[in-house]
Amino acid sequence: MSNKIYNVKKVESLRTSTGNDRIAGGIFYKGFNSKNIQQKFKSYDLELIKQDISNHFNIKKGEKLENPTFGTTIWSMIYEPMNDENKRIIEEDVKRIVQSDPRIKIKNLSTDATEQGIRIELDLQYIELDITEKMFLNFDKDNVPKS
Repeated sequence: MSNKIYNVKKVESLRTSTGNDRIAGGIFYKGFNSKNIQQKFKSYDLELIKQDISNHFNIKKGEKLENPTFGTTIWSMIYEPMNDENKRIIEEDVKRIVQSDPRIKIKNLSTDATEQGIRIELDLQYIELDITEKMFLNFDKDNVPKS
C-alpha cells in the first residue's frame, strides 16, 4: 500500500499549551476522526495510527467500495475451531494488515480462542514515534460488523 494515503507533516517541534515538546523526531500525523467531536474531527500522532489500524480490523474484507482487498477475514473465522491452520490464517491476515501501514510494525503477535470469539494481542512499534505498545483486538460473536 502506498504512503500517499497518510498526511505526514515534518515540523521542527510542536509545543503543547504547557510548552512541552509533543513529539520527538519532528514528524507527526494528522487525520480525521468522527469519534472525537471536541477536537473538530481531527486526530494526531499515536491516536490517529491506533484509530486507523482499528478501523482496518473492523471492516470485513470485501466490504469497502472500490477496495475489495481492504479489511480483514477474521470476522468470518469466529465460528471456526482454533486449530493450527486457522490460527495461521488469522495471524497471516493480521500481519498483512499491519504491514500495509508503513507507520507500524509487529514486535509480537499471539492469537487465542475465547468463549465469544477470537482475541489477538499485538505488540506494535510505532516506527517514527519510537514507541512500542500493546494492542488487544477482540473479535466477538456479539459484535460482528453488519454487512
